[in-house]
Amino acid sequence: MEVQLTLEQEARLALMAERAGTAPEHFVTSVVVRYLDEEARYLAAIDEGLAAAGRGEFIEEEKMNARLEAMFTADAGSSMAG
Repeated sequence: MEVQLTLEQEARLALMAERAGTAPEHFVTSVVVRYLDEEARYLAAIDEGLAAAGRGEFIEEEKMNARLEAMFTADAGSSMAG
């Protein structure tokens, strides 16, 4: 598979790879793998939520907001560590 990047995108990628201490090709692979893993978890959560809703299982908005906040806080912390 080939991906076409603009010169600006290539330059940004090279800088980020350098900061990460790796070659641009390895950096791209790592980013894509992390994205695919995250997207798979997201889609699984949607499927789980739809199944729960189909069973009539709902939670109050305040509880949902608290869960989302906790999830985003945890994701932000793990992104900084990675």
